[in-house]
Amino acid sequence: MIRRFGKPPEAGRSYRLRPGIYALLPRDGQLLLTCQMDPGPDIQLPGGGIDPGESPLPALHREVYEETGWSIAAPRRLGAFRRFVFMPEYDLWAEKLCHIYMARPLRRLGPPLEPGHEALWMPAYEAVTHLGNPGDRHFAARFCP
Repeated sequence: MIRRFGKPPEAGRSYRLRPGIYALLPRDGQLLLTCQMDPGPDIQLPGGGIDPGESPLPALHREVYEETGWSIAAPRRLGAFRRFVFMPEYDLWAEKLCHIYMARPLRRLGPPLEPGHEALWMPAYEAVTHLGNPGDRHFAARFCP
């Protein structure tokens, strides 16, 4: 069974399964994160949805690059969690199936491509309290120093 974080699904509400892939990106005691500015600042692990027909690892590389401008190497799967949320950008109630990886940030290739996202470095111990959802916080606390 995959652990759930956040609110349980609402009875009678239909949720669309949305698989996604996210990364813990540690370097020198800090984590590379993304801050999504709209609808309000939300600090997140870089990552996002796996497009139909896309394999998970190419999706991870694409999403990290789009949200941070960085390339990554050596991704290693840590686990997964679920959460039931409303996604206003898609006007969609979703069951997000979040696959979490650890990877090494290689180099900054440019600014984030994803509108409304900013890359930021934060000490790992601070990220554990600043990440916007409890699943991200759980994996950061468990796998980062």
